Amino acid sequence: MAKSEETSSSSSLRPWQSYHTVYTNAKAGMDGVDKEKVQRVVYEMSKGSKYFENEERKEAYMKQKIENMRAQCAKLKATDISHYQRVADKRIVELEATRDLSRIWLHVDMDAFYAAVETLSNPSLKGRPMAVGSMSMISTANYEARKFGVRAAMPGFIACKLCPELVFVPTDFKKYTYYSDLTRKVYQEYDPNFTAASLDEAYLDITKVCKERSMTGEEVAEELRLNVYKATGLTCSAGVSPNRLLAKVCSDINKPNGQFVLPNDRAAIMTFISSLPIRKIGGIGKVTEHILKDVFEIKTCEDLLQKGSFLCALFSPSSADFFISVGLGLGGTDAPQVRSRKSMSNERTFSATKDEAFFYQKLEMLSADMEKGGLCGRTLTLKLKTASFEVRTRAVTLQSYIWSSKDILKHASKLLKPELPVSLRLIELDQNICSSSDNNEKAAEHNELEGNGYKDQINENTLVENWTKSSAFDPHVTETHSLEGKNQDHSRRIGFSDNETEPSSSNHEEPFIWLDNYKCLLCGVELPPSFVDERQEHSDFHLAEKLQEEEESGDSYKKFPLKHRMRQKESIVGQSKGKKKQKHSPSNDKHIPIDAFFTKTSQNS
Repeated sequence: MAKSEETSSSSSLRPWQSYHTVYTNAKAGMDGVDKEKVQRVVYEMSKGSKYFENEERKEAYMKQKIENMRAQCAKLKATDISHYQRVADKRIVELEATRDLSRIWLHVDMDAFYAAVETLSNPSLKGRPMAVGSMSMISTANYEARKFGVRAAMPGFIACKLCPELVFVPTDFKKYTYYSDLTRKVYQEYDPNFTAASLDEAYLDITKVCKERSMTGEEVAEELRLNVYKATGLTCSAGVSPNRLLAKVCSDINKPNGQFVLPNDRAAIMTFISSLPIRKIGGIGKVTEHILKDVFEIKTCEDLLQKGSFLCALFSPSSADFFISVGLGLGGTDAPQVRSRKSMSNERTFSATKDEAFFYQKLEMLSADMEKGGLCGRTLTLKLKTASFEVRTRAVTLQSYIWSSKDILKHASKLLKPELPVSLRLIELDQNICSSSDNNEKAAEHNELEGNGYKDQINENTLVENWTKSSAFDPHVTETHSLEGKNQDHSRRIGFSDNETEPSSSNHEEPFIWLDNYKCLLCGVELPPSFVDERQEHSDFHLAEKLQEEEESGDSYKKFPLKHRMRQKESIVGQSKGKKKQKHSPSNDKHIPIDAFFTKTSQNS
């Protein structure tokens, strides 16, 4: 308790110590940086800004999520923990059986790529702290600048405060693409089917080349790095391991211009994993890290196995499997399958403005970019980020496929218009696309079958008005691996008897979306997945509210889906069967209690 009070007192005296943003996360080359100094500068330079306010909202949201998770932990009984320990032990055995030590994977990562290319073009920059970007945002910082705490994604004005001697160079993606193509020609010599993760990194399966050339993974990595340097004059770092997940971790260990090899041996892997911080794993971001640390005291990958019972109890099966796999040091070993695109998106970021003409100009540019993709679709989504970093999403599903910039712009403009006036800093367009090999022909064929070719009319049954006004942040962007698992129902009851083999779960279909499976998009209330009854009651409340509006406006409640009308009917039947009629006390609330409203509806129908 004393320790907690001491921490709280220290935090009030030095508030920057609790200010954690992407700017204060360490990257390669920042090991000796005075982290508290960086935190203090970032805090002081950000305080009072819209970004700062948004970070505070995100921090409050994260704390609430941690408290919710702690509350769920408190609900677990000894029998629950015992059951989930058996579930975890079973999954550990099953996942361990999938371990494949027959492959050798290499992850190659160019060192401070953009900055290195600029230094190659202008040798006078060598040895000087330099960043590629502007006063608004930095894309990459060289290792001289990183010693001061300057890093990618940091605003340039903050970087200048940390390093007054910092030199800025504007981005030149044509140049970076040229050098990236040179590196990829080298990669093809070792793996013709390599996977490019970005302009400056790639995954290579070097199993075959090691066997054919009688070379070890370490020797191949050294040779590849030398050949990249000969072809480009740039250095790179590499990691070698039995799977892709660990290969990426290994490539970051001896940066810059180094490599690390993890043997294809289970004992070596488990030793490596035992002390590896969870944040080093791709897919575990800031929010996940804090939840695992603050709720379960999980700091290393080995801890994930030790707390497997809690992870299986409180996370979705897919998320629990991911955590356990990380604890075992498992990752992808097969060549990634080529998948057909399900959607495409394009966005523009700019300084906050209220200029409506400017917005439509950006929409026109985005629509043209979408047309260049040569793809078509029926669902169009418009994403907006306001000056206060609030994220809004609007979407519409059309009767017919569209692909021309003219049609995309028309419907995007309709989605934007209701939001005006507004101050924006980002506009994004996303389109769910036709998956056929010949999109336009198939779309045209579909439109013909619909009856009238392309229609302006929107199908009322498929109209989507997604109201996603998140004042905190967009969870689908923040982290690669969603905590709760994407597109899954995680509502779960905690209690069950010893003779049950599986925990009971709730399959209620709720009439609206829970943001990140916690936050109600209609009113902002936060209810964790385990609060099944409370969530159902909350859903019914919003349903009653909507039905009441329909009743008052004269619209028929029959427009609602059958499942909701059936729920009303069951409620009415249940009341008629009761021995005693319920009485409702007067309320000052503007909404009629849900049971009273259902009775009213039945009387008027």
